[in-house]
Amino acid sequence: MSTVLIISGSPSSTARPGVVATLVATALTAAGHSADLLAVRDLPTVALLAEDRAEPAISAALSAVESADGLVVVSPVYRAAYSGLVKSLLDLLPTGALVGKAVLPLATGGSQGHLVALDFVLRPLLFAMGATKVLPGHFVPDRMIEEPGTGTGAVLAPARKALEDALVPFQDALRKASALTA
Repeated sequence: MSTVLIISGSPSSTARPGVVATLVATALTAAGHSADLLAVRDLPTVALLAEDRAEPAISAALSAVESADGLVVVSPVYRAAYSGLVKSLLDLLPTGALVGKAVLPLATGGSQGHLVALDFVLRPLLFAMGATKVLPGHFVPDRMIEEPGTGTGAVLAPARKALEDALVPFQDALRKASALTA
């Protein structure tokens, strides 16, 4: 199957976007894909902000993006924009790094008003970065993700089903790309 890199702009593994990223990794792995999670917060901050592509962890992250067949970009929405962590990593990518890759933007946020960040901010950014196969994004409201301290930190059933449904066209895009290169 395909290799998928899940880029998480979550401030922590237990924050809501981190919970969504983990769920996506689990679902894609169960579907037979190789799914790796790249938590941008774990990259060396100074090297990331200084755009030090020679730093080993930054170089490895860029190589992971390059070698992936598809990307899932998970970001919290803050004040109608994606995470600065996501933007910091995407800014390091060389021109054309996303060409031909299936890309699925996902976001979490406090209200339905944050939904517009997917279509009017994150998707255009991905296209501007050279992505040619950006699928419609999917938004998971914060209220549909249990607080990590109050339970399992799980995505509630209706949102989980909707998220799994959003992965179907992404997986179809991966299969089509795989068939073209075979």
